Amino acid sequence: MGEVARAAQTAGAPTFGVIPTHLMGAEVGKRDLTTFVITEDMHERKKVMFMNSDAIVVLPGGAGSLDEFFEVLTWAQIGLHRKPIFLLNVEGYWNPLLALLDHIIAEGFADASVKNYFTTLPDVPALTEALRDALS
Repeated sequence: MGEVARAAQTAGAPTFGVIPTHLMGAEVGKRDLTTFVITEDMHERKKVMFMNSDAIVVLPGGAGSLDEFFEVLTWAQIGLHRKPIFLLNVEGYWNPLLALLDHIIAEGFADASVKNYFTTLPDVPALTEALRDALS
């Protein structure tokens, strides 16, 4: 996320970071942001990020990215929000996740409509265009 923040700052965009107190000592996070919020815990962190977003973009990542993706996906599915969710699938990074979702649907644990709650995009230019369209 530091690279994303640096690129945004270089382009003159405002930046917004949120970190829970228990990670303050362990993380070498970027703190020279336009807005820097310290939360009590991870749950509050996710809430603050969600409440301050117009869209959700899931970059290639690990367990935290999956946690955040499935939480906002579930919230959309049960009608708690209508914010666009974008899955940035650079070089097919999320293809195994997409295959897992297909498997979950095939096994009857989710309706195929679950895939209508997010958009998969192959690269940053496509993401940029989708964000412009969704937020204009």
